[in-house]
Amino acid sequence: MADVIRVPNAKIALSTASVYPERTPDAFELAARLGYDGVEIMVGADPVSQDIDVIERLSDHYQVPVLAIHAPCLLVTQRVWGRDPWAKLVRAREAAERLGASAVVVHPPFRWQREYARDFETGIARMHDETDVIFAVENMFPLRARNNDVVPYSPDWNPIDYDFPHVTLDLSHTAVSGSDAMEMATKLGDRLAHLHLADGVGVTNKDEHLVPGRGTQPCAPILERLAGSGYDGLVVLEINTRKAASRTERIDDLAEALAFARLHLAASA
Repeated sequence: MADVIRVPNAKIALSTASVYPERTPDAFELAARLGYDGVEIMVGADPVSQDIDVIERLSDHYQVPVLAIHAPCLLVTQRVWGRDPWAKLVRAREAAERLGASAVVVHPPFRWQREYARDFETGIARMHDETDVIFAVENMFPLRARNNDVVPYSPDWNPIDYDFPHVTLDLSHTAVSGSDAMEMATKLGDRLAHLHLADGVGVTNKDEHLVPGRGTQPCAPILERLAGSGYDGLVVLEINTRKAASRTERIDDLAEALAFARLHLAASA
């Protein structure tokens, strides 16, 4: 009997960050044009990304659902949605509930956010119990200076050995940290609820977010493993297209990334 191709229920989303320097409305337009299942909103400096009323109208206009919210956790977004990190997560959860998104992506706290960092594990667990929206803590990476690792996150850049119910695995970040992405996926098991699909070659301190297949990360094997296990989380293309020479080149990169994900998110049985 010929092999049977199984495709899991996992949806493939476009991160709005993937169209930068274009803006959030452009991400909805391109997701609709290229056939993505939805978008992940990177809440950032773009005012539209912060305005849930506008996001809801864009989703309705383009008939593209919002599948996840990426809370404003970056250094450059420290003042977006206020300065209280817990209030940001509450607002992200409320946005997800209103828009029908299943997940909020959150980074580990910075070390200087001492109170937030101290209560982070218990706080995430508490919020997990208060909603059907999952909070998926993302793996980050240490910085290297003079052959030493500097870890700006607390309790760590790597959430795998902590008791977070759900984790986001970012394959550009595994490249920067020099981690074994397949080993991380295995250790996570069912806690792997969210995948940021991108690539990298491991340049020191450089978070590359290449189109999958253009770096050294096991993007295809990870997708094939998820397909074989019946993964039903999200696969989010979070790639860097800011150096695209034209909009056509950006669209080609986004189309290639989607095709890569759909091809490898199918397993022979």
